[in-house]
Parts: sequence; structure tokens; C-alpha cells
Amino acid sequence: MKQPLSYCLFDTPLGWCGIAWRESVDSSIPPAVISFQLPEVTPEITEQRIARDCGAHPADPPPTIAEVIRKVCKHLNGDPQDFQNVVLDLGKTGDFARQVYAAARAIPAGQTRTYGEIARALNRPNAARAVGQALGKNPITLIIPCHRVLAAGGKSGGFSAHGGLATKAKMLAIEGVTIGC
Repeated sequence: MKQPLSYCLFDTPLGWCGIAWRESVDSSIPPAVISFQLPEVTPEITEQRIARDCGAHPADPPPTIAEVIRKVCKHLNGDPQDFQNVVLDLGKTGDFARQVYAAARAIPAGQTRTYGEIARALNRPNAARAVGQALGKNPITLIIPCHRVLAAGGKSGGFSAHGGLATKAKMLAIEGVTIGC
């Protein structure tokens, strides 16, 4: 039986975000987040992007997802939250990317790592660029906190969400981190 995919939009201090999830056919298993969309220029563009990227349909969030939304809103309002217990479904993501995402999820709010530090932690010391590429494809931003990963020397590096490095800097500032350019 195919598990339904759903999404909803919600307003945050940064703008309208989107979250998509996969329902479980077993009611004892919570839904798993499959995508998180930071705000685009308009809520309509945010909705178009999340619907297109995950093929989900709009729905009211079940209680588990509503709790994630509540935590996201608190986080983006300056009260950093821990998203370690959020159940994720990374679909067909490759093994290396999953390792990178796990390493990024382990970075506490208010701290950062570099692409090189992540690569070394994965015993792939020459894979800093590959780490950056994996993070650039992160389907669950904020919950997989790719904004906490910087370039060498504490420089900002890249950020593929709307607003680019300015959005990354805002997200880090919410957590009490100031970065160089």
C-alpha cells in the first residue's frame, strides 16, 4: 500500500514555510518529514516549490507534524529548538549524503562546523566539496541544519535557499552565531 504524501504551509518570523510528510500505514508509526521549504518570495511560490519537489497534496498536519511546526516557529522566533527526534524520510538519498545529513543534525544550535570538519568526521578528509554538494541538495533544511556548516576560516560558504547567504546569516543569528563573509 502506497503511503500518502501531504504538505502544509505555515507562517513564521522569516515568512511562510512549507513542510511535507509521509503518512504511515501503521498508526503506531509517526509520519516522517520528507521535505522542508524555507520561505520564497511569496507564499504561493513556497507552496509551488514544496508541492513540485515532493509530489504531495495539501492537508492539515497530524499532531506529530503540528508539533514540529510549533518547534520551527519557536526556533525562528529566537528560541532555538532541538530537532533530533523528528522522524525523517530521506527517500532515495545516497549513503554519503545521509552520513553528511546525520553529521549536520549532530551540530547543536549556536555552533558551527566547516565542510572540511564534516568531511574529516566522515573519514573522507578530501571530500569537503562533496559535503557542500550534499548539503546544497538538503531536502529538509533547518531540521537538517545545513546553515550551521561553513566554509574554511568561518566564512559563510554557500546556501541554496531563497535569499542565499543573507538567509543563512539570519538563521545563524537567531542561534547567536555571527559569521564572516
